[in-house]
Amino acid sequence: MTTPEPQSSSPQPSGPVSKDRAYRSPAGISGGVLVLALALWLGIDALVTGEGDTRWKALAALVFLVPLVAAYTVRPAVFANEDRMRVRNPFRVIVLPWAQVESFRSAYSNEVFDEGGGKYQLWSIPVSLRGRKKAARQEDRRAAGGAGRRRGSVLGGVGQFGSRGAGASGGEAEGPVRAEADKVMDELRELWEARKDAAGSRGEVTVRWAYEIVVPVVAGAVALGVLFGVG
Repeated sequence: MTTPEPQSSSPQPSGPVSKDRAYRSPAGISGGVLVLALALWLGIDALVTGEGDTRWKALAALVFLVPLVAAYTVRPAVFANEDRMRVRNPFRVIVLPWAQVESFRSAYSNEVFDEGGGKYQLWSIPVSLRGRKKAARQEDRRAAGGAGRRRGSVLGGVGQFGSRGAGASGGEAEGPVRAEADKVMDELRELWEARKDAAGSRGEVTVRWAYEIVVPVVAGAVALGVLFGVG
């Protein structure tokens, strides 16, 4: 499940400040925090009580694992405002002005495509097949309930108009039941459709590598390889 959170973006010199909506995965963050806590507990214990090269291996493992786990669980987020969307993935940050977005795709993962053919996975908006099945069952039950109410209205004769109006406002007006991740993708598509031709939505796609994650992961992996190789 992904929850949107209002968040202020940095001021733009050419106009008023636009507010970002941040989309993160609470389940991913919770799982990541638990794994990080376990890794730190085991690693610190090995640093304190270990002997010989055990301490060095524990330190290298922490340098490797902590940023790696954080990159895939706590770090991912999608930020969207009226001008662009910013995708913070495990090892990259992609900024896509709405004018550069070509389409969105939701299958086994949620992805965004730019005009140049680039494809970027939205890590913080994971697809839940279980959530989709649950939403489909709820929609089926609602459709069956609406059909039952309509049959009851017809049998009710003259008084049918009041009950039918209430049924429409309580069910059909709300639209189909959707999984949480699909709702988020619908919201992003609507924002893109509304803003893709706006003057403030123009610009170039930028991709920046997250060296603050890449460097310690690579350093930790090299250190572990050396320690196990000479040990």
